[in-house]
Amino acid sequence: MTKAPAACLIGWPAAHSRSPLIHHYWLRTLGIEGGYVVEAVPPDNLRDFVLRLSLRGFVGANVTIPHKEGVLELSTPDARARAVGAANTLWFADGELRSTNTDVEGFIGNLDASAPGWDGLEEALVLGAGGSARAIVFGLLERGIKRVHLANRTIARAEMLARQFGPKVHPVAWEGIDDILPRAKLLVNTTSLGMHGQPSLDLEVARLPDGAVVVDLVYVPLVTPLLAAAKARGLKTADGLGMLLHQAVRGFELWFGQRPQVTAELRALVEADLTKT
Repeated sequence: MTKAPAACLIGWPAAHSRSPLIHHYWLRTLGIEGGYVVEAVPPDNLRDFVLRLSLRGFVGANVTIPHKEGVLELSTPDARARAVGAANTLWFADGELRSTNTDVEGFIGNLDASAPGWDGLEEALVLGAGGSARAIVFGLLERGIKRVHLANRTIARAEMLARQFGPKVHPVAWEGIDDILPRAKLLVNTTSLGMHGQPSLDLEVARLPDGAVVVDLVYVPLVTPLLAAAKARGLKTADGLGMLLHQAVRGFELWFGQRPQVTAELRALVEADLTKT
């Protein structure tokens, strides 16, 4: 009898993740025999764990902090994982362990669902220059955005990303954000500002042009002060929970052979888990 396929989440520490909730929902609703478990893997054990992934009975894995960079050299990364410099999904193809970064399609898929037609814009403003910002910039350039302004408190990091991605990416000093806002038809916050327990994001949403789209990758709280201000202005918004759900789609499809849907029922399930006290 063939054993049911199983995937895992590799992290250290293996903090409370919503990934099992998402994947178990899809397995159940699609009627697939399969499993998804969390594996706490310390950095010293990462190489051994990943190289024996198949022997441990896994068809693939999600990868979270602090292993997203480490798994690149243990697998064959695709163009997205190489450009972003991090992978969050592993799977086997033709006997080879491959890796990708689904934050790119998670971001784009969430935007397409939340603000259809958003990609006709010329200029976008991205706040932050970490791993998430890399994925967002890659996705925006892939969709044909002509100019991406990248603002970061340490401008050297924004300059480094601009060099990596080429002339369409323009580094901006944090103090220069106000000058860019009136031209930004898309604003994306990839920083932790506005998250529970973090300082707020001090930004004048009123300076954005009419019809702008505002995205916040923070999903605790679900409606950040930035999104609340954008909604009050009648602007279209996309939240971090939507990206979390959409980024899980491709991994599931690679492991279990069916493409799942991000539904209102799934979102409500994860929302309820996020708001537990």
